[in-house]
Amino acid sequence: MNRIEKDSMGEINVPKEVFWGAQTQRSLENFHIGTEKMPLSLIEALIQVKKICAVVNENEKKLSIERSVRIQDACSLLLNDLNGYAKHFPLCLWQTGSGTQTNMNVNEVIAHLASSDNDIHPNDHVNLSQSSNDVFPTAMHIAAISQVKTRLIPEIEKWLKQLTDMERQYANVIKIGRTHMQDATPVTFGQEVSGWKGMIENSRSAIQLSSDSLLKLAIGGTAVGTGLNAPDNFGIKICQELEKSLGIPFISESNKFFALTSHQPISFVHGALRALASDLMKIANDIRWLASGPRNGLAELTLPSNEPGSSIMPGKINPTQAEALTMITTQVMGNDTTIQIAASQGNFELNVYKPVLIYNFLQTVTLLTDGMQSFREKCLKGISVNEEKMTEYVSESLMLVTAFTPYIGYEKAAEIAKKALSENQSLRESALSLGYATIEELDNWLNPKSMI
Repeated sequence: MNRIEKDSMGEINVPKEVFWGAQTQRSLENFHIGTEKMPLSLIEALIQVKKICAVVNENEKKLSIERSVRIQDACSLLLNDLNGYAKHFPLCLWQTGSGTQTNMNVNEVIAHLASSDNDIHPNDHVNLSQSSNDVFPTAMHIAAISQVKTRLIPEIEKWLKQLTDMERQYANVIKIGRTHMQDATPVTFGQEVSGWKGMIENSRSAIQLSSDSLLKLAIGGTAVGTGLNAPDNFGIKICQELEKSLGIPFISESNKFFALTSHQPISFVHGALRALASDLMKIANDIRWLASGPRNGLAELTLPSNEPGSSIMPGKINPTQAEALTMITTQVMGNDTTIQIAASQGNFELNVYKPVLIYNFLQTVTLLTDGMQSFREKCLKGISVNEEKMTEYVSESLMLVTAFTPYIGYEKAAEIAKKALSENQSLRESALSLGYATIEELDNWLNPKSMI
């Protein structure tokens, strides 16, 4: 069963059971591309903006109290059960680059729920004092910073606690260091973990610092940045009401022309997210290298056995959580390339790559959050340290010879190491045969605890 809906282009059939109107239906019929849909967290942000705009338009005497209340109630209804209403926001991601069709989808659904005999118009009332060109980037910033603050940062904090616990637990467990994939001087496993922790701490700082740029909102700029058809200080008042509602200190971007044509803040913050992905790639790869084996690899770590690793080799266990996390990091790096290119396409007064920008940004936050949680719970927490293997590698390492150089010099120390390697000797045997040290000196010099 269909009903007839109208817009500026005329009449169109719309399924009777849906809440959207003519412009949403036209978009559905014109864009059958891929499977990607506009993210629900962005829809949520758009609805939040519509609700606040109704409040400010009422205060500005541009919207009647009755219409304002009905629009606000419709928004509240959607926000309280957005998953339940998700089917009414069906539009393809690959649509107009301003996000206009999704803005109108939200306007039409709100108008449908708020109307009595069609007395709430999606453009004249729900979209009052707004343009897709300022509403959509505003919603982008709200969705982006909300997801970073409520999802990703809390998971980063949990990682830091886990790594701090590991750093303390293994503060005195000595192992061989490695540089250039070759043996180096000793470290403790706690020190190695502290390097990982430092990466996550610095990524957290970079993300938090850069995210402040998302607090500046485009709302009030309307179509091209001049604020045409919006009340004076509309953006400032919207930000004040949003802060009351969401608890986030949003600011009206003073240069609305910048806010509409540039997505530098999204690009900037995603750069910090990409840096986190790079660190996670490094950490996950370190862990799976250290756990390689169990008998013919490094075998310094043992990872949790979560599932069979092979369909043909019985008893094989693979570092699957590391593989999942590193795949995620490659996707994030790809997203970053897309975002940087899309952010460069601010032609004249408007960037028209907004949907792909926010889709990739929000996917990155979701993947990093979920991937970090999975790795922390299914791998990091369950790592066990093979202290016997670590001690064995330290005792066999030729790079302990580095401790000799203050006493006998670099050249003689190198000669000891080369002789030990070529003749399959220990450092002690090589040094004694060359006459470069006494037994008592070697007992003093070959003490790994003094090298860390």
